[in-house]
Amino acid sequence: MTNLGYCCINMTLRKDKITTNRSMIKRTFLKEGVDRSSELALENARDLVKIIKWNHTNGFKLFRMSSDLVPWASEFQLSDMKDYEKFANVLKGAGALAKSYGQRITSHPGPFNVLVSPNDRVVDNTIRDLSIHGEHFDLMGLERSHQNPINIHCNGVYGDKKSAMDRFIKNFKRLPESVQSRLVVENDDKASMYSVKDLMYLHEHIGIPITFDYHHHKFNTGGLTEQEALELAMSTWGDYKPLVHYSESRQLEEEGVKAQAHSDYIYSEINTYGHSLDIEVEAKMKELTVLDYLSKFGKHPKGHSMGKA
Repeated sequence: MTNLGYCCINMTLRKDKITTNRSMIKRTFLKEGVDRSSELALENARDLVKIIKWNHTNGFKLFRMSSDLVPWASEFQLSDMKDYEKFANVLKGAGALAKSYGQRITSHPGPFNVLVSPNDRVVDNTIRDLSIHGEHFDLMGLERSHQNPINIHCNGVYGDKKSAMDRFIKNFKRLPESVQSRLVVENDDKASMYSVKDLMYLHEHIGIPITFDYHHHKFNTGGLTEQEALELAMSTWGDYKPLVHYSESRQLEEEGVKAQAHSDYIYSEINTYGHSLDIEVEAKMKELTVLDYLSKFGKHPKGHSMGKA
């Protein structure tokens, strides 16, 4: 079974102000401090439970969790929050629900996470941020494995891909087990950056799986066809169902935008080449995109049934 999922925001529930992205600007954080972060984090966690329940009711088995669950989390320890015990208990319940429903939960920390950076401060901040993501998944009781991936990009070449990837390998070993056991890496959408073929160097040295991004591959093939790149990435996942990303160019909907920008909806059938995949749809209308896709296509072109995610 190929599952389709969506990322971070539920457009349907957001109309009722159900979201896991409540935050505040830096000035507000400096004024109101960790107590306000704690309040927002608890609200976000409670709404995560509502989203997981909605996903179950509507047949979704794959969901990317927001990286903004705790506002300004890098500025303090989670245990410093006044609502920490409540927050931890809500996350524990959310994780138990997701597991009981058979939902796969993932995350995608932002582009400021750069394990290849030659700057020690950038790497230290990256390790801190990734550790927070690992802590969230631990609090949810999610297994420390690639079943619940923490997905990042290399996010830089610095003149020499091999040297940059060697720094990734060195810094990977500094990560806590909660992150090492879940970390996966994704191909990029610029020819100067990392293709699936490039990223095999990391897999060969530290066993990290590769998330294949269909849209990115169009701009950075590494000399491989789509099927070749997909299947090479799939080979890195071992016993776990491969996670892939799918989106299409916003140029299908709007003139004058970059080809790499994501569309609101999907206009073509996704070709899995007969393989069973977990597909995170990165189109802008989130779960509405998936529901629209299923209403239009419903089945894989070769008759391979696709779940609602």
